[in-house]
Amino acid sequence: MQAAREKVKDLASTAKEKMKEHKVTAEEKAEKAAARTEEEKEIAHERAKAKKAQAKMELHQEKAQHKEETAAHRAAHVPLFGSHRQPPVVAAPASAGTAGTSPATAGTTVPTYPGSGIHPIGNKYL
Repeated sequence: MQAAREKVKDLASTAKEKMKEHKVTAEEKAEKAAARTEEEKEIAHERAKAKKAQAKMELHQEKAQHKEETAAHRAAHVPLFGSHRQPPVVAAPASAGTAGTSPATAGTTVPTYPGSGIHPIGNKYL
């Protein structure tokens, strides 16, 4: 969803930049029509190039800002239990008679479903 928002914002910025370019082109043509010498026409052309470069720079700055906003949003998003949001498998409650357990298996996690290998219905990913 955030990528789509970023894309829409980029498209809006691009449209704004294109409108500025067309406005500058129209101004350049008007200046060239009013110019009396070849030097004034060159000056009008150089001004237009500078304004177009300014518009392009602003476009890239806005795109960079959109990327930063997307990255900040993604960094703030914390998944619950991993990528699939599955609850963690918990150990079975310890019974009172654990005198015969070995130290190697004392801290291991054991699934709560029966040891026969049949998973409970409705939770096939455990």
